[in-house]
Amino acid sequence: MFDSLTERLSRTLKNLRGAGRLTEDNIKDTLREVRMALLEADVALPVVRDFISQVKERAVGQDVMQSLTPGQALVKVVNEELVKVMGEAQAELNLRVKPPAILLMAGLQGAGKTTSVAKLARWLKETQGKSVLVASADIYRPAAIEQLKTLATEVDVEFFPSDPSQDPVAIGKGAVDHARKKFIDVVIIDTAGRLHIDNEMMNEIQQLHKALDPAETLFVVDSMTGQDAANTAKAFGDALPLTGVILTKTDGDARGGAALSVRHITGKPIKFMGVGEKTTALEPFHPDRVASRILGMGDVLSLVEDVQAKVDKGAAENLAKKLAKGKGFDLQDFRDQLLQLQNMGGIGSLMDKLPGMGNVPEAVKQQADDSQFKRMVAIINSMTPQERQHPAIIKGSRKRRIAMGSGNQVQDINRMLKQFTQMQKMMKKMGKGGMGKMMRGLKGRMPPGMPF
Repeated sequence: MFDSLTERLSRTLKNLRGAGRLTEDNIKDTLREVRMALLEADVALPVVRDFISQVKERAVGQDVMQSLTPGQALVKVVNEELVKVMGEAQAELNLRVKPPAILLMAGLQGAGKTTSVAKLARWLKETQGKSVLVASADIYRPAAIEQLKTLATEVDVEFFPSDPSQDPVAIGKGAVDHARKKFIDVVIIDTAGRLHIDNEMMNEIQQLHKALDPAETLFVVDSMTGQDAANTAKAFGDALPLTGVILTKTDGDARGGAALSVRHITGKPIKFMGVGEKTTALEPFHPDRVASRILGMGDVLSLVEDVQAKVDKGAAENLAKKLAKGKGFDLQDFRDQLLQLQNMGGIGSLMDKLPGMGNVPEAVKQQADDSQFKRMVAIINSMTPQERQHPAIIKGSRKRRIAMGSGNQVQDINRMLKQFTQMQKMMKKMGKGGMGKMMRGLKGRMPPGMPF
């Protein structure tokens, strides 16, 4: 997400280096470039106008603080204004109500509502320790009811059965009554979507809202629709007392205009963003961290949280002990590391959160493709335990067998073994205390104020 905006802003803000003071003349061209970058990212025009006006007002005449170049000073102002546009602080769900807390999901068809219900249910269960019941009031699309039932099984939450012949309000009330009897903490109601906004749809969801009086009414919107996302959110906001927004498909949105427009236009906070197809791919929306990503400074806090939540600590400790004892890093260990990386959202999600990625050439980013990692896992899976422990024995006939077994070419096996050798060398350094050096090297690329 934000790839094009990050690249453009990073390049633009570099041009201010060398000046002793920020003046109207030396930031005029820079702000014009920032304006173009925002418009190209599909940020709504009123948002761009207000944003540029605020940045200009704050930046012009500012003396460059000690150790800050004019470029860095402007980055600081731009960063703070980006945070302000997206909502200052993280907006949490309001669950401090008499159980069950009812969450009503609204949005157009195809925005990812049903999947977001499952993601949110999983997030509530795993991070907040809540018991969750999900129900579908989408009587126009029978497949939606079956889809939610399947997803509820996958994330291990209770599903309230419904039928296309039922009234949506009756389904909602039935789900809440069932949750109350079973002392369930949270009920999430999926609603019908349409291909466009119409009066019938709005009347139905207004009746549902009136009958259920939900603690949260969340608007689910596809970030890839750009400015339309903000306009649609406004239309729903006029019809319903929305309490927040869930941005979906942000992993496929290189522009990021919706994230910058929705909060400003609707006045409603973005509470979550979907960062992939899996039910684990939902992140609370932190405006300060997203602003840091946009400016190419990474998002180290979210990266640390990902590691704490998704990395197998036992496996990591075993590998560290193995390396400390001088035992080699083998292909089985390599495979385990690749699977851990996939579990954290893949290399794209990781690179998005690392500082300095805005300066990495696009060609290099494209080479770091998750499909390559899946291919490497498939190759290692086609090896015998002996081959995984002793890669040196993998020669001609073994390579041909592995290639056939994994659906690859021999040159793919050679490429993977070369990459493994490079990883092996790095792990050897880490086993000798090289991690400290690596972290010290990374520190220079961290945003100001990071605690290490």
